[in-house]
Amino acid sequence: MAKRVSVDTWLFTVTLFLVFIGLVMVFSASAVMAKERYGTGYFFLLRQLMWAVAGLAAMIAAMRIDYRRFKAPAIVFSLLGITTLMLISVFFLDRAHHTHRWIHWGGFSFQPSELAKPALIFFLAYFLESRTKSMDDWRNTLLPAVTPTLLFLGLIVFQPDLGTAIACAAITACILFVAGMEMKYLGYGLLASMLPLYFLIFHVAYRRARILAFLNPYSDPQGKGFHIIQSLIAVSTGGISGTGLMEGKQKLFYLPEPHTDFIFSVICEELGLIGAIALVILFAVFLWRGIRVALHTQDIFGKFLVVGITSMVAVQAFINISVVLGLMPTKGIPLPFISYGGSSLFLTLACVGVLLNISKQAE
Repeated sequence: MAKRVSVDTWLFTVTLFLVFIGLVMVFSASAVMAKERYGTGYFFLLRQLMWAVAGLAAMIAAMRIDYRRFKAPAIVFSLLGITTLMLISVFFLDRAHHTHRWIHWGGFSFQPSELAKPALIFFLAYFLESRTKSMDDWRNTLLPAVTPTLLFLGLIVFQPDLGTAIACAAITACILFVAGMEMKYLGYGLLASMLPLYFLIFHVAYRRARILAFLNPYSDPQGKGFHIIQSLIAVSTGGISGTGLMEGKQKLFYLPEPHTDFIFSVICEELGLIGAIALVILFAVFLWRGIRVALHTQDIFGKFLVVGITSMVAVQAFINISVVLGLMPTKGIPLPFISYGGSSLFLTLACVGVLLNISKQAE
């Protein structure tokens, strides 16, 4: 089969649709709140639009760069080192919302944990490319492969940001599985994580409260159960066709963070079941085309990059939507391309550019 001469049109088009929907919904979800806080309803939209333009420019640039150039050790280990330094540096900066997650510079902010995801993807693709025949060697292959992940997980958990740490672990597991890791090692990893997760969840008051609220949100409707109750009200209010764009009520200071973590609730309320299913279908198409590119890519490094980038988008979308629908405890995971957040949008689009470049060269 001849090589493709253009990028995967489905992936490219779906990505543009998701970014456009994200801009529209960020404005709808944040306009009233932005007017109240900053005097203009366009505050969050303009900032998100700026990051979207920068991200699309990065995506187009990455589409034109041969992905094999990223296989250089200088690039891979520099990315790991810079990410590590940034994850450490946040602990020496001022806290924001009682966490050490952000680096603030001028009027902008950046979340280093977002950079951890592509850093791990590029490292694992580089490291495992020549080790697919020795995936049962835990000492020389598996342990060195997961060491950066464990380091990043530790730093991210202490920010604290357990949700992003879980996403990083899931992305790592996907790449290791495709690389040929035996399922027993995944089982060992899950067993080893049980004790740390127990202490991180049940010995940290606010996380324990979230679990209890997840099991029965109406036991504390004005406290820890407030988020999920308001989210479910928004979802149920939308019905089949929704209340109409900009017509949602839950975003009016009822639904916490309607333009970030709970933007899917606003989509369900304003666009209804039809709009929600349409968005899920777009993510499903993204996943399908990502899997297709991985299957048609003969180069091992490229295949692992595709698996990592595709799983990064799919895992985060699955977690975010599950939280909004009350299927998982509340976590601070953005909905890719849709939620307000410059660092997440920019880095995700840049990674999609790499994915599109690989699709162009797939057999």
